[in-house]
Parts: sequence; structure tokens; C-alpha cells
Amino acid sequence: MKLKALIADDETLARERLRFLLSGDDEIAIAGECRNGREVIAALKGDRYDVLFLDIQMPGSGGFEIIEQVGIAHMPNIVFVTAHNHYAVKAFEVHALDYLTKPVEPERLKDALDRVKERIASQTALLTQGQLKSALASLKEVEHAEREYPRRLIVPNGTKDSFVNVDDIDWVEAADYYACLHVGGKNLMLRETIKQLAETLDPRKFVRVHRCAIVNVDRVREILREGRSEGWVLLSSGSRIKMSKAGWQNLLVASRS
Repeated sequence: MKLKALIADDETLARERLRFLLSGDDEIAIAGECRNGREVIAALKGDRYDVLFLDIQMPGSGGFEIIEQVGIAHMPNIVFVTAHNHYAVKAFEVHALDYLTKPVEPERLKDALDRVKERIASQTALLTQGQLKSALASLKEVEHAEREYPRRLIVPNGTKDSFVNVDDIDWVEAADYYACLHVGGKNLMLRETIKQLAETLDPRKFVRVHRCAIVNVDRVREILREGRSEGWVLLSSGSRIKMSKAGWQNLLVASRS
């Protein structure tokens, strides 16, 4: 896909020379030409361009005035083209990609185009990376939304099995190859490791705050921090659960979901 270029210069010969030089690059398409600041502003509002070859001194609004009116955030990549070299410092203050003096030489233009292509390639890579992260985040949200988490757990108790509503669990404590479910005033032993249970329960409701503890987020009343690495979680039942730094981060993530 070709990069769209806009040429802005009040001198006809300057536009013709630039158009001729740019025609030798198969990756550049000249999408428009402007003779003054008013036309430049109208063109930028009406379409999107990858690079703008902008003369600094033009009737009406000059190059710097155009940037001020449009806003640097809404400008394409800028390559200034001017007969004067004393604007260079100011040009780079407005984040211009390059600064060419008239008459434009083919080699200098090639260098400028290389910079434009590198910048756009970097911007595209960042955009793609951002889109990928967003897509992965959306997939995770869909996965959590679509996955069916158990509403009840079966806890063997001698010759009978007890059904425990998951929402009634205050917290879970690791006990070797068992997990102790704290439900109200009862303690029930389930033959599952805390790791297995952490993978079973809904992570939006149950957070592993320590390698030995999972808490029901709805039961958390206070978080007590001790230094930067550890702390405690105080539940509505009055239970005080040790919390690691990773557990604190897990709790923050769950609170935002």
C-alpha cells in the first residue's frame, strides 16, 4: 500500500520539482497539492495523509501557523521544505521529521523518505501490538463470561456428602493435599489442593491472596498493608488472612473487573 503525500507550497516550480522527484518512489502516492495555508487546513480536515511536505512561508498561514491551528496531534508526519535554514531549530521543536532546503536535492529527499517510512513502520508496529493486546484482553473477558464456574461444591463427610454453595464460602485455606473451606462458622475439608481450587473457582469472585489462602472478594472488609511486600486481608467474619505482594496485585485486578 502506497503512502499518501500532500505537497504544500505557494511556488508552482517548487511543487513541480517535488512532484517530479517523488514520482521516482513507487511507495509514495501524491494525494494532493496546496498553494496556501487555507488549502492545507482544508485538506487535512478532509482526508488523512501519511506525510506532509510543508513550506514554512506561504500566503495566509505559514507552516508553523498551520500546525498551531490543526494541532500537532492531528498532523501527519511533517517534512518542512523552505528556502531558509534558520527555521531548523523551531521545526524540530514541533516534531518535524526532516527539514529540506530549496532547491531540494534527490539524495536529501531520499533520506527524508527513508525516515518517513521508518516512522510509519514503527507506528504501524505499535498499533498492531496494541490491537493484539486489546484482542487478547477481549478474548479473556469472553472466556471468563462464557465459562461455567461451579455454583456448588460437593464435600465428602464420612458416609454422607455435603453440598456447599460457592457464594457462602468466606475463604479457603491450604492444608497439604486438602483445602479447608471456611463457611460461616464451619470448616469443611475438601480433597483438592488450593491450586486446583483456584483454577476451579471464578477468578472474578475468588482471589488467591497468598500461596496458602483464597478469599471471597465479597467478604473483604479491609486491606491492611505492612511495608511493600506483605499485609493482611480482614474479612467481614472477622478473619484476618495473610496477604502477599502478588496477592495484593491479584486483588486489585479483581476489584476492577
